[in-house]
Amino acid sequence: MSTSTRPPRRRLEPAERRAEILAVARRLFGAGSYASVSTSDIAAAAGVARPLINHYFGGKRELYLEVVRQMMIVPAPVVDALPEGPVRRRLEVGIERWIDVVDRNRDAWLTAIGPESAGRDPEIERIMLEADDIAADRVLAAALMTDVTEGREQLRAMIRSYGGMLRAASREWLIRGTLKRDELLTFLVDSILHLIEVTYPAVLAERTGARTPPESSPSTV
Repeated sequence: MSTSTRPPRRRLEPAERRAEILAVARRLFGAGSYASVSTSDIAAAAGVARPLINHYFGGKRELYLEVVRQMMIVPAPVVDALPEGPVRRRLEVGIERWIDVVDRNRDAWLTAIGPESAGRDPEIERIMLEADDIAADRVLAAALMTDVTEGREQLRAMIRSYGGMLRAASREWLIRGTLKRDELLTFLVDSILHLIEVTYPAVLAERTGARTPPESSPSTV
């Protein structure tokens, strides 16, 4: 990119500049790949000197890992801002917000969950595991089940598994086009509700030797 086509540099606070570089990196990595995008490309598109990327992130690899982490980990404010009321509505709002984020960052999301990332890089694998753990806790908070103790780890394991299905479902929507956005929302909401209200009590009943699952679960509040 020639200097005449570079965006003009603007004075920003460090946090704002860092966020801007991240946004540019997310767009470029999404449009290309890790190998095809250089720090010079990112610096030029962000209108900053290349050493500034090293200053904020340490290098291209660290910046890429931060992009993956940003795309994969559900931030706490998403749950904190959920409406009061029925659990179904809280989950619906939370999942719809997640779909909004994926929709706005389609290419970056597909890059983050694609074959170039998944299962090949130990650091990316650690990010994925961390993201799954955090997502499980966010779902419990959205479902008003943070105080569940009996069978908690089994429930979290099932929610982590749901996360894998969620990523697969997003590919059906974004790549195959077999699910429309509203169909994806219904599928994901109904699936997590069934897991919480039916599957988890049934597994709990198996573990405790009960003949029948509990009549209700905290998610029906």
